[in-house]
Amino acid sequence: MSPLRVEHADVVVVGGGAAGLSAALAVAEAAATAPAGRAPVVALVSKVYPMRSHTVAAEGGAAGVVGDDDSLEQHVADTVAGGAGLCEVGAVRFVVERAAGELWRLERWGMPWSRFDDGQVAVRRFGGMTRPRTWFAADKTGFHLLHTLFQTSLRYAGDDGPIRRYDEHHVLDLVLSADPGDPDAQVRGVVVHDQHRGEPLLIAASAVVLATGGTARAWGTSTNAGIVTGDGTAMAMRAGVALRDAEFLQFHPTGLPGSGILLTEAVRGEGGVLLDANGLRYLADYGLGPETPVGEPVPRQMELGPRDKLSQAFWQADRDGRTIPTADGGVVHLDLRHLGRERIAERLPLVAGLAKRFAGVDPALEPVPVRPTAHYTMGGIRTDARGATALPGLFAAGECASTGLHGANRLGSNSLVETLVVGRAAGESALARAREAGPLGLGRGGSGGHGGAAGAGAGVGPASVDADLVDRAAEVAGGYLAMRGRGSEPPAEIRAELGRVLDADAGIYRDADGLARALAAVEGLRERYADVRVTDTGAVLNTDWATTVELGATLVVAHAAVAAALARTESRGAHQRLDHPGTDTIPVHSLATLASSGSLHITHEPVGSPSRQEEDA
Repeated sequence: MSPLRVEHADVVVVGGGAAGLSAALAVAEAAATAPAGRAPVVALVSKVYPMRSHTVAAEGGAAGVVGDDDSLEQHVADTVAGGAGLCEVGAVRFVVERAAGELWRLERWGMPWSRFDDGQVAVRRFGGMTRPRTWFAADKTGFHLLHTLFQTSLRYAGDDGPIRRYDEHHVLDLVLSADPGDPDAQVRGVVVHDQHRGEPLLIAASAVVLATGGTARAWGTSTNAGIVTGDGTAMAMRAGVALRDAEFLQFHPTGLPGSGILLTEAVRGEGGVLLDANGLRYLADYGLGPETPVGEPVPRQMELGPRDKLSQAFWQADRDGRTIPTADGGVVHLDLRHLGRERIAERLPLVAGLAKRFAGVDPALEPVPVRPTAHYTMGGIRTDARGATALPGLFAAGECASTGLHGANRLGSNSLVETLVVGRAAGESALARAREAGPLGLGRGGSGGHGGAAGAGAGVGPASVDADLVDRAAEVAGGYLAMRGRGSEPPAEIRAELGRVLDADAGIYRDADGLARALAAVEGLRERYADVRVTDTGAVLNTDWATTVELGATLVVAHAAVAAALARTESRGAHQRLDHPGTDTIPVHSLATLASSGSLHITHEPVGSPSRQEEDA
């Protein structure tokens, strides 16, 4: 094994998307106003160049209250109603009250929000929202938002800046001060693989923010990029932190068949309609009526109903023979023709390009074939509203976190603003934790000594870390690196089978038999993964090994999702059981925890249960 490099930071942020950049910028701004002395440093670690993070794919917009015809209370009410009883109201208020402030902050940083004719920031209708409150930049909101955050971060980067970027560095796992489950366990940094130098690295820190995105990529057809593999979620579970509400997966109702590429909900907000095989607007027949005039969308009705309801309506229409058969399954038509080419070009240019390139359809002339596709995980690492987990020093933000904002079904445009609000709050909380904990101790290795397997004196920074910590990190790195050149199970076959199983038995509607089959299949795949084959033994940019490491994380979170779905014997929000169509009177969260043996345990807790941090406050 290569010698283990050791570097230092006050806070490590894992993930270079909107949540990660927001967290890093919060630390950087604190550094800019720090009193004389050593300013805090944040290590921003991303396995891809930050501008390739999955935030760039977000199309529709970000929700924030503006104007006299809307209110914070209404935004809270809409969110709670969409969440079907599983929202944590305190977290909802926390995000809603800060949403517009973060969006105005982006405005000051140069975000090119779309405008009304009078120059005011434009807002559009979105599913489940009773008011137009979704800020947008045409249909490339995530692209422009990520550009704005990243370009702002550049002013704080550089050799002497508070943001130290580690681009194309793959975080393998967290490093703790004690074994997971030990009451004295605290986060002490991350073990990273430098993909360019081909060597392992310990970045020691008293606080880590996970901002690694969701887990919907586990399904065979998904809107998610290939990099969104559940890495941070699996790290948290291996560290003993619970995954909350993993069974709640949102299927976006308008994905392109085959590829799963998303056509934003903004299409329906602008007046697009859904048609069945006979050219009829079928949604009213499945509880989303009354039918509204074409091109005049009404909040929470027809095409602007919550995403879970639209996807469920498609499933029922498909069962009733009202969809159009294709090689990729039944489809319905998304019709934009009545909007006209000029409006499509102004408000939905990306959608038009995607439809032409990936479906061979000009949406100004003919309807676009769509079907639901796995899109967003409402569940995630259990945190409070500020991103703090039950493990001291560990924070999470964005789709990998479960603050309780989304409950059983996320409303469109609440996710982007969550990355900004909770990302910033997690960065601030992590910095406070780092300052409280102080610099990591020198331990028996000392500065310049050589205690520990990898030599604690190899550190870069103000001081080397405790040699025991380096030993732990070296053991973690060694375990992952030892996968190269071993095994007999082809990872591609495991990955393909996982997608098939989840698509078939953990989809829009589920039942006990299908979930039991899926659970047995995923458990079998995890057993096969123990002997997974990595043919490439190279150290530098070894994608064979890297994607196989990612597959291990995906299997863990998929296991949690299926087990939690089987344990939830009710229908609620995005989780619909054919064998349990009723909704329980008392809503509860599911908690999935991973034992050191690798076994998974599902328990439940009432909505509103405080986190450890809240109990200690």
